[in-house]
Amino acid sequence: MTNGPLMPMATAVWLVDNTTLTFKQIAEFCKLHEVEVQGIADGEVAKGIIGYNPIISGQLTKEEIELSSVDNNRPLKIKSEDIKIKSDEKKIKKYVPLSKRQDKPDSALWLIKQYPILKDSQIAKLIGVTKNSVSLIRNKSYWNFNNLNPKDPVAMNLFSQKDLMIAIEKAEKRVAKEKKDKEIGKK
Repeated sequence: MTNGPLMPMATAVWLVDNTTLTFKQIAEFCKLHEVEVQGIADGEVAKGIIGYNPIISGQLTKEEIELSSVDNNRPLKIKSEDIKIKSDEKKIKKYVPLSKRQDKPDSALWLIKQYPILKDSQIAKLIGVTKNSVSLIRNKSYWNFNNLNPKDPVAMNLFSQKDLMIAIEKAEKRVAKEKKDKEIGKK
């Protein structure tokens, strides 16, 4: 089964208003019922929904719409190319307010408990503390260890979930490589 377009109802509104496609073609493309599409055309369904242009969003081509407009039995085919999202912005160290700085050791403790495969240097880099602080927390010799409460750093907005997933992937690769090297060493 193929995926439907983004915002199917808004896409259907746009297709009804801007093309000569049949209700059946629009319904099949947008994964809606034909009666819903007819209701959109009659103004009874999707009141207030602004049409979403599938050509601009890269889900359809003008040629695809024209081909299906000529042949009423031809279904619309969604453009299946993956949309590449790239980020040109460089990672900028953001200012962390004093009120959140006290949460950093709590976050380090949370990461140590939840993801013990992360190296101290990875945790230090993610949270923005020293590697020495992380190793003291791991060894339970941090000066304020008894007052630490593990807190999720992603929920506290110290870094993104994506950053955490990247760090975990690196740690898993490192552990797998170390395990493989150890097995080779035993042979």
